[in-house]
Amino acid sequence: MCTGTRPLSLQSLPPVSPTTPPRSQTTLKPTLPAHNSTAGTPLYIACATNGSRSRSRSPDDYQSTLQALNSKGRVPRKSLGQHYMLNSDINEQLASAARVEEGHVVLEIGPGTGSLTNVLLNAGAFVLAIEKDPYMASLVSERFASTERFKRTNNLGRRASHLGEGVSHNLKRSFKASEKITFSKVLKEDFVKCHIHSHVKLLLGSKKSLDHPKSRYAKVVSNIPFNISTEVVKLLLPMGDIFSEVVLLLQEEMAVRLVQSSLRTSEYRPINIFVNFYSDPEYKFKVPRTNFFPQPNVDAAVVVFKLKQAADYPQVSSTKSFFSMVNSAFNGKRKMLRKSLQHICTPIEIEEALGSVGLPATSRPEELTMDDFVKLHNLIVKV
Repeated sequence: MCTGTRPLSLQSLPPVSPTTPPRSQTTLKPTLPAHNSTAGTPLYIACATNGSRSRSRSPDDYQSTLQALNSKGRVPRKSLGQHYMLNSDINEQLASAARVEEGHVVLEIGPGTGSLTNVLLNAGAFVLAIEKDPYMASLVSERFASTERFKRTNNLGRRASHLGEGVSHNLKRSFKASEKITFSKVLKEDFVKCHIHSHVKLLLGSKKSLDHPKSRYAKVVSNIPFNISTEVVKLLLPMGDIFSEVVLLLQEEMAVRLVQSSLRTSEYRPINIFVNFYSDPEYKFKVPRTNFFPQPNVDAAVVVFKLKQAADYPQVSSTKSFFSMVNSAFNGKRKMLRKSLQHICTPIEIEEALGSVGLPATSRPEELTMDDFVKLHNLIVKV
């Protein structure tokens, strides 16, 4: 873990590859960020305007990143997977991939210096940012709370956490004044442990009371640390009741594996079944490693997960027993299913079930599609 406070210098940074942001979503090109810390301090930053939108922004490059870190006496912490984005154009591409528009509610995990947060707010989104590193949480809070209105609206945010929709009258009054609304609340929690569902529901409820038609579902747009990618995916994808899309920056190898995994390969794993059960994933674009500080050893890529509603999930009697069966099947990956699943029923019953869905009795887990697993589960698992 890096804990020194010596100011960083520009000479210690690698060169950044120049990139040009796309003009439309269909022409997105490689280059994006792996963002800083994980999450633990939910920092509510809601920003919206009525009528003309404020488009002021600060450059997020080498100089501004170093100044931000030095202002808190910080260096990137390896234990938190902190890699800071040094190219504002890439954050624009990420927001474009998520199709963020005015009035959208967006969850950001690990805002770090606030470079992506800045883009999301300028797009008119209401942002719920969750930051584990208290120093970076303080930095982001200060960056977007530089006006006298912050103290007033910060109190409003604290009241919102207790009163829910009861805060709507004050919010409406502020919006009528065509003011930029910003409110903040900090909770010392890790993202993987905090009650993200309740936080997002509260924010969505406040937006609904303001008659925002786009706030029925929130979106997730994040440059997450690579070391928590799997945890984040497993936590967020089943939340189709509150999120419509999850747009993440991932290690490129993982991004390709989640989206383009093939049957009968070593890359085909239970996570592939999980991802396709809860979402429709799409690989968007590659992000060269040279766009981060410190520079990671791998490139990154952006994946959009379009979440399914519960009614659209594959029909299984129990999702818990389904994924338990899938995990058991892959625990003995080179074993035939009639052996790896014999704790569920007899080998003969498994062979008969495989035959009834058009599969050979000698099938192994890497040979089954998600639909095959669903059919097999419904035949051999009794709930």
